[in-house]
Amino acid sequence: MLDDGGLKNLFGVSSHVEERNEQPYIPSRDRCPLARGLESMAPLVRSVEETPDPIPTTITGRIPSWVNGSFLRNGPGKFEFGKDRYTHWFDGMAMMHRFHISDGDVTYSSRFLRSDSYIHNSEKNRIVVSEFGTVAMPDPCKNIFARFFSRFQIPKATDNASVNFVKYKGDYYVSTETNYMRRVDPQSLETKEKVDWTQYIAVNSATAHPHYSRDGATYNMGNSYGKGGFFYNIIRVPPPDETAAKADSPDFAGAEVICSIPAAEPRKPSYYHSFVMSENYIVFIEQPIKLDLLKFMLYRIQGKSFHKVMIWEPKYDTIFHLVNRHTGKVAPMFTLHQINAYEDNGFLVMDMCCGDDGDSIGDFTLENLRKGSGEEMDKFYNSLCRNLPRRYVLPLTVDQKTPLDQNLVTLNSFKATATMTKPGEVYMTHEELHDDELLQYGGLEFPQINYEKHNGRPYRYFYSCGFGNVFSDSLLKMDVHTKELKVWRYPGLYPSEPVFVASPQATDEDDGVVMSVIITPREEKSTFLLVLDAKTFTELGRAEVPVNVPYGTHGVFNEMG
Repeated sequence: MLDDGGLKNLFGVSSHVEERNEQPYIPSRDRCPLARGLESMAPLVRSVEETPDPIPTTITGRIPSWVNGSFLRNGPGKFEFGKDRYTHWFDGMAMMHRFHISDGDVTYSSRFLRSDSYIHNSEKNRIVVSEFGTVAMPDPCKNIFARFFSRFQIPKATDNASVNFVKYKGDYYVSTETNYMRRVDPQSLETKEKVDWTQYIAVNSATAHPHYSRDGATYNMGNSYGKGGFFYNIIRVPPPDETAAKADSPDFAGAEVICSIPAAEPRKPSYYHSFVMSENYIVFIEQPIKLDLLKFMLYRIQGKSFHKVMIWEPKYDTIFHLVNRHTGKVAPMFTLHQINAYEDNGFLVMDMCCGDDGDSIGDFTLENLRKGSGEEMDKFYNSLCRNLPRRYVLPLTVDQKTPLDQNLVTLNSFKATATMTKPGEVYMTHEELHDDELLQYGGLEFPQINYEKHNGRPYRYFYSCGFGNVFSDSLLKMDVHTKELKVWRYPGLYPSEPVFVASPQATDEDDGVVMSVIITPREEKSTFLLVLDAKTFTELGRAEVPVNVPYGTHGVFNEMG
């Protein structure tokens, strides 16, 4: 979480920070052992039926009685309409899941998001709205001239919000990475109003990973482009007005762009999935996975989907934009999800999941994910980048008096370095935030922390998924002080992103539970909600539900339930 005061002064010093590796470079995929005999993930990426009315689950073990609320999950759940099939995993229609927990009992329900995309596709019984990896074909009922000229029309952005649940002014929304969100009821999963960011502020899109300040404000990032160029914008939505009557409608009054960052390469801006916040800084990472704007404008004519205009260009540096103090720059690196960031005695410590090949996003086509067990799946998995946790330490007080050619990082026990070689240029080396043991689990992704107490502050633990298969096949707890791992892993079981829920009497950072939805390709209707003791990382209980659930993306815990 971010304290508001840190954004009031946006003027500062810019410096270049580049990463310089002293050891021979070894790609992350080559550091991890090769997989052999992987099972097919095809059952985890097939269409399922919704369960709109809550059904009971079968409890094994014990769900702590103090856990009261709803574990909400989002992700693709329908991959075809009529004879039309989606190409990419991200394209599937959004399906919302709710595990409601009360006094040790759990019920389950799910609904498809009634987005305009879902409704129009259903009415026509074919794909009529383009998605990330699938271009909607012209209406076959039109004549040949109408079909030809329809290719010259820029398609409208989808409102298929399948990535995450987010909150603004106390209301829940489901979000993707376009300019559209949908307000939803977190209890009934009913679809409500469509929200268009462009009606409130000058952005053309926004991420599905906002951050929340302790005063109730929400921060996000979004793009804008026009005659003035391409900009990455930091967005602030203020806390709800406690004195005003609460209306049952979206409320974005007071939303504003507080900082606009011009793209380093205006014709090839960077793709980004999320960003970092500490107590006084917002950190945006401009990385070398690029959007080719020329192709973006022409892709409809070329019949190419959006993921075809994303290109990995490691010749470009990765630039760290630190709002309010300075800008840093490091060597090519790709990150989807950051772990945490905090300030420590004049330094900004940033921990994130990093890979060295941004091409992987486009590889998650349904054709690849549905490859057969054994050699086919092994070959695909072994070609993928592995993401590993890294720590970067940026000095916040670099100026013309800073000494040259010496390590500026003076924090005890930190191995990351930052050396200024000439005024305005700082070379960095990162610290590997793991031991070799992690490589046996295929690296990690989907990191989560005790967000309420430790986001933007010093912390010790994070929870994540290990990727020994194309989809996560383990849950991990990492101690960033000792780099020790605790692991939950069983053959044939595939966990979702873990979510930490603190105990109401918590005294330690890891007092609480970790929850994850477990699915399997080996048996029909064998989904269960797993509840682990966050401290020991051992199972407390599970709630089994007789439904099929596809592999999803992100989720939250709603304590109001």
